[in-house]
Amino acid sequence: MDKVFDALAHPTRRRILELLKRGGMTAGELADAFDVSKPTMSGHFARLRDAGLIQGESRGTSTLYTLNLSALEEVMMAFMGRLKVGADADDDVDGDTGEQGKTT
Repeated sequence: MDKVFDALAHPTRRRILELLKRGGMTAGELADAFDVSKPTMSGHFARLRDAGLIQGESRGTSTLYTLNLSALEEVMMAFMGRLKVGADADDDVDGDTGEQGKTT
């Protein structure tokens, strides 16, 4: 989960994900959307791949990147579970009284 949040921490990587929502794009097409060097973009792609948020497929001399929504959904569900989002309202927050910070 930490790798996903680390990958999402940078605005360029979040923008790459937004662009990929429309469909697959080559590394060159994605790089053209940003005013940074190709090695810098490669680093961003690597972080996103390492987090499982994108997939890269070699096509001749280029790489086609696609969004991996299932990985993002899994991490978000796990994170929501840690926050007990959607849990039964009677579940204890701190294990004692159901009220944060209070004990009996």
